[in-house]
Amino acid sequence: MGKVILVTGPARSGKSEWAETLAIQSGKAVIYVATATDNPDDEEWHKRILEHQKRRPQDWVTLCVPVELSATLGDVKPHSCVLVDSLGTWVANLLEQDDETWENIVAELLETVDLVAADMLFVAEEVGWGIVPAYPIGRAFRDRLGSLVRQLGALCNTVYLITGGHALNLSLLGSPLPAPKT
Repeated sequence: MGKVILVTGPARSGKSEWAETLAIQSGKAVIYVATATDNPDDEEWHKRILEHQKRRPQDWVTLCVPVELSATLGDVKPHSCVLVDSLGTWVANLLEQDDETWENIVAELLETVDLVAADMLFVAEEVGWGIVPAYPIGRAFRDRLGSLVRQLGALCNTVYLITGGHALNLSLLGSPLPAPKT
């Protein structure tokens, strides 16, 4: 298994920029896995995607993978660095799946992460720090993303929290929680 790093934090905190910096520092060929799909009819979304594209070095390979994340990671060459941006968008893309299907998708992703020899960087949003969403779909998104981030974080060599213009290495500052009881 390669090095696995999770970069998490609130919106517009610099998560992607920090992950991009870590990818460059790896010195390896970078594969950027974008989970978002562009929608030119949504001007604000299109602008966000363009901002991300402009920051990336020209020699990075970019793959648009809105759903099939496990299969994509399973095909990565061992001597590369994969940057997945972002898990929140990936969860949103799969939100219509029933709970059992979703749990199987997550299990497959975590198994794949455990087997891949390449370095992997994951960007994830922190969404559960506010009020409980008023609608079931919002609660499902928050709960699924929070659970995924916790499970993935347990597999990571390093977990960063980006907030207040700083990257905090939680792996050095904190202690991992025990695995959740099932």
